[in-house]
Amino acid sequence: MLEVPARQRPEFYLAADEPSLSRTLPCDVRSVAVARRLVIAALDRWELPKDLADRAELVVSELATNAVVHARTRGGSIRVGVSRVEDDRVQVAVTDLDRRPLVRRETGPCAEGGRGLDLVAALSARWGCERRHWGKRVWAELQTAESQQ
Repeated sequence: MLEVPARQRPEFYLAADEPSLSRTLPCDVRSVAVARRLVIAALDRWELPKDLADRAELVVSELATNAVVHARTRGGSIRVGVSRVEDDRVQVAVTDLDRRPLVRRETGPCAEGGRGLDLVAALSARWGCERRHWGKRVWAELQTAESQQ
């Protein structure tokens, strides 16, 4: 008897005309990889250029890592989202439950860390942090290479 493989359900489903995708994830280092996959799935579904997807993946990785490492909401959660703002522009965001303000550190040439937000700033058209009474939302907007010129 011929076995038919089970149809795999996609990790993230997004209709082509849906403008955003988001998930609440555990405040755990393993969620950083899930955040990257979420962004890649959305940009792939929207058929956006690979260079934009690569930059968005790196930015969301930095934002999610910062939330997990610095938010100190162990046992809590983070919210990761990606939205198509315009045809050539997306916004990635990570929300955490830590009310402390975001700190962009000065780093020396030999520092082993602390450059994540510098990287976010370099790869993004603009970025920011919105404080909430229960935490904060850090976001970055990225655009296609053609739009940057």
